[in-house]
Amino acid sequence: MKQRIISGATLIAFVAAIVIFNSSFPYALNIVLSLVSAFGVWELISALGIQQRHFLAWPSVAMALAIPFCPDFFYFQLAFYVYTLLIFTGLLFHHQEISFRELGVIYSMSLLIPWALRTLVSIRNLDNQGHGMFYVIITIAAAWVADAGAFFVGSFLGKHKLCPNISPKKTIEGAIGGFIVNIAAMLLFGFVFQTYYQGTIALNYWVLAVIGVGGTLTSILGDLSFSLIKRSCHIKDFGQVIPGHGGILDRFDSVIFVSPFVFFFVSVCPIIV
Repeated sequence: MKQRIISGATLIAFVAAIVIFNSSFPYALNIVLSLVSAFGVWELISALGIQQRHFLAWPSVAMALAIPFCPDFFYFQLAFYVYTLLIFTGLLFHHQEISFRELGVIYSMSLLIPWALRTLVSIRNLDNQGHGMFYVIITIAAAWVADAGAFFVGSFLGKHKLCPNISPKKTIEGAIGGFIVNIAAMLLFGFVFQTYYQGTIALNYWVLAVIGVGGTLTSILGDLSFSLIKRSCHIKDFGQVIPGHGGILDRFDSVIFVSPFVFFFVSVCPIIV
């Protein structure tokens, strides 16, 4: 528990540093997302035990590195097309070394992981008043606070299993706690932000509440989905990069699902009005 808290605090401090340096070096966010995506894809490749399948591994890592830097949809499509050509060309020469199941998993995840995390950059660019990083903070918090709330509430009050065949430690009480804690946190973040600007900025608190609800739902979905992948690979964690949390994917699985939700929702219903 102590190790988990210390690692969590370090991650929060890391995110805070990105926020602080955003105005002077906005590409810091892109760089971090690129590295997180690449490490996440590599963890998945390692879980499948196909690190030595270079024709598949290295184009996938390169794809994950490139997507967070794509400035618009044209370049995303270009990267996607080049990656597809490389992967399937390699498959023609190495089809006896790898199954289509393994290729399908890596191919889909090498698109999903960096694309989903890339939406954090799109979220930052939604607000033209210079408060885009507030949107990013809300997005990451909606994922991590839901996780933390469910973990702590479930640890003390959890009795009824949520999905015992996929994630035995998750409980219904923990999920309910995640909803309550996340909604409260979103409203609190909004209040602190508005207070900091002395009421000169108007926020839609209903939007924040919906992000709390939707963020918790998609966070649970992401967590369970990647737990299912781990079970199929017969591993407990994707890695040990983050003490107490596991690998990069163990920490960012919920962000991968929450970030696109927040992007699409906030594009229609802005937080700052």
